[in-house]
Order: sequence, then C-alpha cells, then structure tokens
Amino acid sequence: MNAFFQELALQRWDDHRYYHQSRVNQTLHLISALSFLVAYVVLFFDPATAALIGWLVSMVTRQTGHYVFEPRGFDRVNLVTDEYKERVKVGYNMGRKTALLTVWVIVPATLWFQPSLFGLIEPAADFAGFAHDLGIAWLSLGVAGLLARVLQLCLTRSVHTGLVWMTKILTDPFHDVILYHKAPLALLRGEWLDPMEHVREQLAAQGQGEAKTAH
Repeated sequence: MNAFFQELALQRWDDHRYYHQSRVNQTLHLISALSFLVAYVVLFFDPATAALIGWLVSMVTRQTGHYVFEPRGFDRVNLVTDEYKERVKVGYNMGRKTALLTVWVIVPATLWFQPSLFGLIEPAADFAGFAHDLGIAWLSLGVAGLLARVLQLCLTRSVHTGLVWMTKILTDPFHDVILYHKAPLALLRGEWLDPMEHVREQLAAQGQGEAKTAH
C-alpha cells in the first residue's frame, strides 16, 4: 500500500506543478471540484442530472482553466518544455483532452438529429426527455473515457499505474478543494500566477540530494 500512495502523491504532485500554475486556473478548479462533489451526491438518485452538472459546470470550468488561462510553452518553474510535459502526462494531456471534448460536443448533436440513437433508445418526447438522454449519454462517455485510459495505462505502463490514476481522478475533487481553496484570495490580491515557491524549493532540494549522491 505504501507504493500505491507514494505513486498517487507523485501523480498529484506532477499534475499540480506542471498544469496548475495559473491562479485563475486554480480558482476554476476549486469551482469545478465543488460542483463535482455536488454531482457525486446527485449521482445516487439522479445520474442524468449528475452528469449534466459534471460536464456542463465541472468540466467546462476545469477545461477553460487549462485551455485559456494556464501558461504554455517553456515551463520556467520546472525547467521543462511543454512537449516534455505532454509526453510524460499520465492522464489526459491536452491532446487527449481535445479528442475527448470533441466527442463530448458530438454527442448532443448526434442525439438531436438521431433522438433514438439509431434505434438504441426510445426517442425523447420533450426537452426534459432530451436532457435526460443527454445526461445518460454524457455519463456513459465519462465512464468510457475513464476506463479507456485506465486500460491503456495498464497495457502500456502497469496495472498499478492505471489503478493509481483512476483513484486520483475519482478523488481529485476532494483534493482540489484542499489544494486550491486559497486561490481566489490570491487572485483578488492580483496574483495571476502562483509563484510556486514550494515547487522550486523541492526541486532545489532534489538537486542538492542528487549532487551529494553523485559526490
């Protein structure tokens, strides 16, 4: 279990330092996390509504933070290129996210023009029915996206890594509230980017440790 939690901490650490340097992004992740927690509760009695909350509120705010506000290019905090971060990303990097979000957009259009989903479901009689069908379709997409990446990680890396990443994704809303609850206050102070002093200090300590080992 120690190895499991160590890798979980590492995946969370890399995700934070590589992809959450913008205070706006952190604030949007806080909003996303809180709405995901609401969706988790709603999931027990209304899965379709939970999926609508998850995709329309949680995912829109979360991905807006990544696509619009998070700095790209050379990372001067971690001293790595954007290409490197995309290559080593365990979960959904920007390329994989774009593919997933493309399918997300296609789903309601398909359901609108094919209410029966080519004969797979009973066509909705009104907008409420359409919204319910859309919620279920988006819930299915979310589950499929999660399981597909877990399976890919199990095959290309290890079962251990896949299970750790799945745990990370499912518990991210709880962790993000703890991690980014102060981000809105920092943003109100005019701090657009997290100085990431804790990251710089840890990287410096790691560098010193490696130097001592080499010596």
